[in-house]
Amino acid sequence: MEKNLREIQHQTAADYQAGPFEKVILPLGSLESHGPHLPFGTDSLTAYLLALEVARRVPKTAVLPSLPYGMSEVYRDFSFTVSLRPETETAIIGDILESVYREGIRRVCILNGHDGNIPSIEIATRMVKAAHPEMKIVSVDAWWNTLEKLLPPDFFEVWNGLGHGGEGELSIALALFPELCEPENARGVVPRLPPYIDVKWMFSELTDCGATGDPTRATREKGIRMKKILVETIAGVLTALDESGWDYRSPEVKERNLRGRYRNE
Repeated sequence: MEKNLREIQHQTAADYQAGPFEKVILPLGSLESHGPHLPFGTDSLTAYLLALEVARRVPKTAVLPSLPYGMSEVYRDFSFTVSLRPETETAIIGDILESVYREGIRRVCILNGHDGNIPSIEIATRMVKAAHPEMKIVSVDAWWNTLEKLLPPDFFEVWNGLGHGGEGELSIALALFPELCEPENARGVVPRLPPYIDVKWMFSELTDCGATGDPTRATREKGIRMKKILVETIAGVLTALDESGWDYRSPEVKERNLRGRYRNE
């Protein structure tokens, strides 16, 4: 195994003393079926490898080990699903953030690869922020939605590239870990859901193969472009935050604080 000092799990105490980092990225994933063409750990692998790419571009940034399990109950009809209860995942994320805080780290970026994790991210981060207002926490809750705003409207061919194991997810996987993908087995179903409302489905109600969208339209070339745009965007945001000292307060709040005014004045 090749040692990578951007991976916190590779570091020794001597490494950390010689080159302490100021920020951490926490990748979150899941273990569940992504159809016959993607590995069960797709969400974790994607989040972790993207996090490492971002850390390469932002000084004094290191990556925590990926959390390889998520809230995946709605996918349980397909093998191989290992799921956490929402309250368990919320507690784990919160405990990780509290541990990071105890270690003196005040700047955290969460990079999430699985939709079922989003409620737990919201609850855990709000609780930790309320407990430690000086802690700065940012989150990429859904990289696939972030990409939607960054790519041309005609970039994807079917269903805007969306889907669990769909065109977008297989494409970025082909760019990040092609040796684990089997695009020749690609298959998916584009759901026909009613508009304007959010249907609370079990995944087996939407697909018979463990994947949605159209992964047959995925290409490594698309994935390379997706990775480049996404990594550069996240790294750019973190760099800008570093330059501002992670001070995102509005001017009115800064002025009030300078004058020593308080909420109950």
